Amino acid sequence: MAEARSDDAAALVRIPHREHKRVIIVGGGFAGIAAARALRHADVDVVLIDRRNHHIFQPLLYQVATALLSPAEIAAPIRQLEAKQRNLSVLLAEITNVEVASRTVEASLPGLGVRKIAFDYLVVATGMRPSYFGHDEFARHAPSLKSLSDAETIRAKILGAFELAATTEDEDERARQMTFVLVGGGPTGVELAASLAQMVKVTLRANFRRIDPAQASIILLDAGQRVLPNFAESLSRRVTRRLTKLGVKVLTGVKVETVDAEGVIASGRRVRSATVLWTAGVAASPIPKMLCTKTDRAGRALVDPFLRVGDTRGVFVVGDAASVMQNEHPVPGVAQAAIQEGRYVGRLIAKELKGRKVKRPFRYFDKGNMAVVGKNYAVLERGRLRTSGLLTWLVWAFVHILALPQLQNRLRVQRQWLWSYFTGQRSSRLIPEQPVAAPASDR
Repeated sequence: MAEARSDDAAALVRIPHREHKRVIIVGGGFAGIAAARALRHADVDVVLIDRRNHHIFQPLLYQVATALLSPAEIAAPIRQLEAKQRNLSVLLAEITNVEVASRTVEASLPGLGVRKIAFDYLVVATGMRPSYFGHDEFARHAPSLKSLSDAETIRAKILGAFELAATTEDEDERARQMTFVLVGGGPTGVELAASLAQMVKVTLRANFRRIDPAQASIILLDAGQRVLPNFAESLSRRVTRRLTKLGVKVLTGVKVETVDAEGVIASGRRVRSATVLWTAGVAASPIPKMLCTKTDRAGRALVDPFLRVGDTRGVFVVGDAASVMQNEHPVPGVAQAAIQEGRYVGRLIAKELKGRKVKRPFRYFDKGNMAVVGKNYAVLERGRLRTSGLLTWLVWAFVHILALPQLQNRLRVQRQWLWSYFTGQRSSRLIPEQPVAAPASDR
């Protein structure tokens, strides 16, 4: 019986037979999907493995957290790639180990146990995970924003805080519920703070009789000397002024020492808050370390100019999981870099399969950095070009609409943005119900 069950499990997995060489891609984010698509015409079996069944358009994840968009509007099922790419198989699993010497990966399949899968080429595109800088205990009270479940958790915390503020008779507790602290002044922290500020001043303004949501206190903390440190200082100053105008209190040079149920202690000062959100740091997934290669302080694999891992043949790391230098500077961990790296490796493998040697190393083409700071305002930096304001915001909206994974995503997001722009309303203001335990049987 055990052998029959093992055969059934193998049939369910549907891993292609070894008639062709096999490329395993770990991760269904920007880099992984770009690599898979670049191999669509190659004479190779491609297996795309991810522990989630969907691809997330992460640049708009903060809009799910602030109820502007619903999760389905920024996500797309990875499995739909099978219908469009005949040489691709999608596997819902989590990689638990990589054995470079035997050229196999161990994949844990839900309900089916662990299975070893052999590869000829391996592309690791696992992205990043939140980093609490050695204080993982902060995660209990300060959720991060890296997945759809994170966004829904944050949305529930924000909306729930106003519900509790409206019901309590304790003025101190009401003030704590209406105080929101965001730790980290990078693009995610800035965009989340600005969206939250407009939500409380516009969307929720007339929804409560006992409280005024516009009186909520939104505090953005950062240990550095300015927000958006990867942008030019002039743009950083403009963003700070814009946030202040929206009602966000920006505190820089402030280090968070403690996060607990009562709020945070930052540079020795207690800030009472019921909602603390972590947007400060990221670290690579554990998989690059399984490759037995050198990593940087964030756990990213140090790769060569061809995005290979050391001298290991056919093993690549791309996207946020890779640390690659260009012109003596690291390639930034942004979506465009991940897409370009994934596409490059896919094409490199396709050429090698045809017996052609690739001599040209990866070169990142910088299309510029953008960040949106609420309605009608965004900043853009590309080389010496530095712009901000309404026109930049329109460019930001156009670029993000086009970059969404599916046509239906683009239509839904465009429609919701137009509705929210003219009405101020947000469509996804739902607090999920907590599961209720079944009553104990009397028998």
